[in-house]
Amino acid sequence: MPSPTFSRRKFMGAAAAAPAFTVLPRRVLGGTVAAPSDKLCIAGIGVGGMGAANLANMASENIVALCDVDFEYAAPTFKRYPAAKRYKDYRVMLAEQADIDAVVIATPDHTHAVIAMAAMRAGKHVYCQKPLTHDVYEARALTLAAREAKVATQTGNQGMSGEPHRLICEWIWSGAIGAVREVDAWCSLSYYPWGHASWSAPAGVRPAETPAPPPGLDWDVWIGPAKMRPYHPIYHPRVWRCWWDFGSGMMGDRGAHTLGPVFAALKLGAPATVQAVSCGNSEEVHPLAAIVTYQFPARGALPPVTLNWYEGMRAPLPEGIDAADAVGDPEGGATFKGSEGMLTCGVYGNGARLLPEARMRESTPPPKTLPRVPDCHEMDWVRACKGGPPACSNFDISGPVAETCCLGGIAQRVEGRIAWDSANLKVTNNPEAQRWVRWEHREGWSL
Repeated sequence: MPSPTFSRRKFMGAAAAAPAFTVLPRRVLGGTVAAPSDKLCIAGIGVGGMGAANLANMASENIVALCDVDFEYAAPTFKRYPAAKRYKDYRVMLAEQADIDAVVIATPDHTHAVIAMAAMRAGKHVYCQKPLTHDVYEARALTLAAREAKVATQTGNQGMSGEPHRLICEWIWSGAIGAVREVDAWCSLSYYPWGHASWSAPAGVRPAETPAPPPGLDWDVWIGPAKMRPYHPIYHPRVWRCWWDFGSGMMGDRGAHTLGPVFAALKLGAPATVQAVSCGNSEEVHPLAAIVTYQFPARGALPPVTLNWYEGMRAPLPEGIDAADAVGDPEGGATFKGSEGMLTCGVYGNGARLLPEARMRESTPPPKTLPRVPDCHEMDWVRACKGGPPACSNFDISGPVAETCCLGGIAQRVEGRIAWDSANLKVTNNPEAQRWVRWEHREGWSL
């Protein structure tokens, strides 16, 4: 399959409507892009859960529109911003409300790409919750589209804005642990029982019951690009993530966080091969536990890297480390294994420190060579929307991480080795795996 491309004609309207780095005030432009001296006009799409927290961190800006398929679930957020116009369908919102500069997307994974693409085509800056997309093709498509539209983007893996993320990079780049050829990363959580709530799915099968959707929920729009199925509370709210049709598994849920500093510090690109073993997997749900092994080629003077991802379990303790609480944090983390030492951190890059502890006590902080984010991940993006430097997890940075996480999900589904041709988005050795590179969108919901 060739890489997705987007013609200049397709984005001409968006580019004309959204000169991304203007310093003119809105009243001069007569339109859509805020200057640094203005407040950004932001729309939230999916505001009942994490989207509410994202908007709260942008309280200094103007929240002008709120869109959610479930008005009851989103009611507390609606109450918080009474002047914002309300919508159930983002397509209607984008068509009808011209004063929107930027959108925050915090919907289930399977709808991220279609909403983000529509917003960029409309000339809007985009903050999209992690994981960026539901499949590899979508991640590549959004990355290319963001460049073409020249809008400011950010993915919601908030650890990328933190001090520990920068410290990890600076330690490794300074040679503190030597050449890194292996990383263990993990999430000790599991989705079991499938559903996370009073409802659970025995053996990961769809429920037989077909209750009516609750009042205020537009189930057709919630399903979006996925294949239609009856509503059930095992999917919404919050418990959709374990289902292949809607979620991206622990690799998308936590890998998007934990692998961010791994990619940045080791300057990783696309893996050459991916292989997985898992248990509890099915056509419907993500596995109970899995181990995914990636092989990354050399990058210039940097050596090849083996990345081992463990989910539903801890990674094995590194050689010479006897206590589990010495590495990562209780829910997950990563350990970089260098030729001259080790470095470990938690799920979000937090708690970064050298191993063993004696090495940490003797160390001195590396020089601060990277710019710091003075407040929060969301405001890092707001400044980018107003003409500042690109946000620290813009789609050029988060897109390759999302592709890699999605490849891990494919490997879990086929439980075999995948040889990956990144330039052509093609699995070269397994036709069964290739069909998951680009999942089939429901009619009317294509990119």
